[in-house]
This record gives sequence, C-alpha cells and structure tokens, in this order.
Amino acid sequence: MYPKIGFVLNRTFLTNNKTRQTGMKVFCGRANPTTGAMEWLEEDENYDYHQEIARSCYADMLNDKDRNMKYFQGIRAAVRRVKERGEKAIVLDIGTGTGLLSMMAVTAGADFCYGIEVSIFLPYLIDFSKPVSRASASYTVKLKPVKSGKAQVVLSWWEIDMDPGGSIKCSLAPYWVQSTFEENPWRDHWMQCVYFLPNEEAVTQGRSVDLTAFHDDYSVWFKLQKSSFRNEGSKTSEHTERPVCVCQAHLLWNRPRFGELGDGDRTSCYFQALKKVLKPNSVCLSMSDGSLLPVLAHHLGAEKVFTLECSSLSRSLMQKIFMANHLEDKITILEKPPELLTPSDFEDRKISLLIAEPFFSTSLLPWHNLFFWYARTALESHLSSDVTVLPQSASLHLMTVEFKDLWRIRSPCGTCEGFDMRIMDDMIKNSLDFRESREAEPHPLWEYPCRSTSDPLRVLTFDFQQAIPQHPLTEEGILNLSRCAKSHGAVLWMEYHLAPNISISTGLVQDSNEKDYCQWTPHCKQAVYFFNAALEPNSPVSAASAVAYAVSFNPATGEVNMDFKLLV
Repeated sequence: MYPKIGFVLNRTFLTNNKTRQTGMKVFCGRANPTTGAMEWLEEDENYDYHQEIARSCYADMLNDKDRNMKYFQGIRAAVRRVKERGEKAIVLDIGTGTGLLSMMAVTAGADFCYGIEVSIFLPYLIDFSKPVSRASASYTVKLKPVKSGKAQVVLSWWEIDMDPGGSIKCSLAPYWVQSTFEENPWRDHWMQCVYFLPNEEAVTQGRSVDLTAFHDDYSVWFKLQKSSFRNEGSKTSEHTERPVCVCQAHLLWNRPRFGELGDGDRTSCYFQALKKVLKPNSVCLSMSDGSLLPVLAHHLGAEKVFTLECSSLSRSLMQKIFMANHLEDKITILEKPPELLTPSDFEDRKISLLIAEPFFSTSLLPWHNLFFWYARTALESHLSSDVTVLPQSASLHLMTVEFKDLWRIRSPCGTCEGFDMRIMDDMIKNSLDFRESREAEPHPLWEYPCRSTSDPLRVLTFDFQQAIPQHPLTEEGILNLSRCAKSHGAVLWMEYHLAPNISISTGLVQDSNEKDYCQWTPHCKQAVYFFNAALEPNSPVSAASAVAYAVSFNPATGEVNMDFKLLV
C-alpha cells in the first residue's frame, strides 16, 4: 500500500442550482522498484480500500468446501445440544466477513444470533506501570522415530474439534499424514508451520526422543533432544530462549533467498560464466543486494572488485562476510545510489566488468530486477569502452496454464452451503475491476500445481550491453493452446543470459509436459495474470483455442503492461 502524503481538494460544479461534487483525490508517494525513482501518483481516495479487497483473496475460505461443511455440521450439533438441555440457543458470531456462520446458526434452529463484525478490538491490556512478563510456556512429548536419519525441521499444524465428542474435525494436516486420504481440500488460508531446528539431529528408528514445544505471546519454537526419564506430556522447567537473529542475514534475506544462495547448481552457472569473461586485469563492479558474486570475482583473479550495496543493513552484513573470509581489504563496498557515484569512488578507474545476478530486495514481480538495467545506464560514464556486462541480456517469457487450485482465489463463490453469496462476489469484482484485474500478481508457483496449456514463449528481450532505449519495447501476437483444458491464466517470468549457453531462469526450470505438473524454481515468485472469463465455475472447460496477447515495456516508467484475450 502506498503512503498517503497529501490530498487534492475535490472540485465543485453548479448544475441547475444544485451542487455536485466529484470524489477527492490523494497524492501517494511510492518508490518505483524498477527505476529506483520516488514517484508521486494521484489516486482515488478509495484506492486503498479497493486494493485491500482485491488482494485479500477474500473468498478463498468460502471456496473451501470441507471447511464450510464441517462448520455447518458443528453449528448444527452445537444448537442441537443446547436445545436438548431445554435452553434457548443464543449465538454470538464474532467475525470480519460475510456473516456466513450467522446464517448457518439461524438455519440450524438458533433462537437468536448476534453477528458482530469486528474491525478493531482489544484482546488484552498492557500496563506500562508493571514489569513486562517474559514467561513462556513449554510442553514435552516423547516420540519414537519410524525411520533413522537426520531431523531438520518440525512441521506443525492444528485441528479444530467442531463438537465435544471429536466426531467432526477440521484438520490442517498434510494429506500424507491423514489416515483416510481423500482429495486434499483447498485450504490456502490455513497453512502448516515449518520450524527449522538450529542443528540437524540424528535420530534412530525406535529410539525415543523428546520434542519440546515452546511458545510466548507471538512465537512457537521447538527443541529436539535424546529422551530423558520425564513423563510424556509433562511440562518442563527447561527453557530455550526464542531464537532471534544476531547475524543480520535473516533480516536481509528471506527463505527463498537463502535457498537461492545455497543452490549449488545456480552458483556453478555464475562461476562458469565469470570464468569465461573475467580477465586478470578486470576492474569489476557487482550490483545486487547481498550477493556473493564479488567473492567469486575475487576468487577468479579480478584485479579490483567493487560491490554496490544500496542499504546500510546490506552493507553491514557484507562487511561481516568479507571479514570472515579475510577479504575486507580485497573488496570495496560502496553505499550510494548509482547516479551519485563519482570517479573517486572507483579510485579513478574505469569498470571493465559489470556483474549482477540480478537480485534486489525491493523486487516483487520478475521484471522489477530490471533495476539493474537502469543502474547500468546511470553508470555509463564510469564504464570502459569495451565493458563486459554479465548477464548479457534478459528475456521475458510467458505460458498459459491450468491451475489445480490457485484459480479459486479469484473465482466467484456463488452459493455456499445453500447460501447466496453473490452480493459478496459483486463487491470483490468491483474492487478487482478498479485495477487489479488488469495486472499480474506475484505467486510462488512451486507451491501451486499447474499444467501448461501452451508452449513457453519469449516475448521481450532486454539487451544489457546497451543503455535503456528511449522507445517502448512491444510484442503482440496469438498463442495457440496446445491441449483441451481450461486456461486459467498466463504465467510470466524472466530468464537471464549470463554467457553463451549459460542462462538462469526465475520461472520454468524443466520443459513442461501436458500430463505432468510444471516444474518451477522455488527461489523466485512468478507473475500470474488471471483470465477473468476462465474463472467462472461454470465457464466452458475447453472453449478457447488460442490467446491473443500484447506485452509492452515502458522505459520511462519501468512498467510492463499486458493484455490477454481468450479466442474461441
């Protein structure tokens, strides 16, 4: 959400002695992740309201049929128990949404239902006159490993008992641990929790271990150790402090970024590409947030290595990494915007090798990392006439897909357990039509199974050897669908061409197969553009035979605009 910085007064018109007012506009400031510039935009005063609704996946719970069915069963059972005691069933529904549970309660025979729609409430009070209680609770259970190996993570989830007898359960358990496997329900709004143990713990089949769960007001963490004589299920006096990052890396890098840096195959691609272009007299400048490319460049023998870090946190972390590897006097860290760098920053040398992954922590969509291209253009005067740029170029690719479940976050609900929810559908559609329905949104597709319905297509190419062009890059055409299926949307991703025959993909990592699910890199999010016509539950399964597309890159704004139309 953009911060509201100011506002534009609404205009007043006089018509037949009556006053008519248009809506108020607000000025919003935002940092453009692609160009790096601070922009001021004039927005409708309700833009953030529509944005919140459009991005909230508001209806995904109502598309969870298993959840809705069990809530209805649980409410019926609860109302029946109260009635059997000869009491009136007075229901209090505290929620923030559709009133679905209230309608279920009334339909189940409740005498009266109070529906409280909560926007802000006070769950507890903090008394600043008293010391803060840092007490945390813990609970230990004994486990017998069913296989020998190394324990690395603790996977936890919760279950809801909808009735006291426990006969109606709503579980978040993964499908592979459930005793009676059925089609795993779509439940993206409730997810499992993965806790990474501080160290791998060796476990032996049949030999008991103690798993201790700790929690405070905000966090849950675990400890795994060899079994003691403590009774199972007992509380323990042992205490393990909540893990807090002291290295700064976890503040700068998220889990996918750690995975990216730890991917040996990916690192090998950069290593091999650098070997092809780096010379003993190379003056190298690296441009990526918290990248290890400067270490590789020094290791391969570059004469001088500079690295540009755009934040103090990133600079501090990289200083620690370089010092730990005794490279603090070998690699020079610069902390300036590219356009403010001077010849003295480079010790009056010209850059002969400009390198990047590229990766920038402000990027959300795949093409946001084109910030590297803008930085390269700003550095033009500091580059030698025969400068080598790695990656040499990038390309934007797209492919149409059929999602197993992800389409549900944008699909109308219609009816839910017999209740008409079309008013809510119209509200969400109105907010989507405000802007979001014409834009792509980021999703980690390795988590969301999908099958291709077309071949991958390269639509735009960006030449990093040259400065940014003044005119837009555009491409349009018709993409034939390769199989009879419902195409829910188009997926877009970037590929970076480091050197001849060496490329890095931020999307598809294995040629798609019409029968198997697509394989996506787990380190990056891809851009998904949903086809509105295909999201209707009753739309024809395979009516479309092709997709007309138009994709453009605007150098002035750094935006990638797109439009798609299903063709019958």
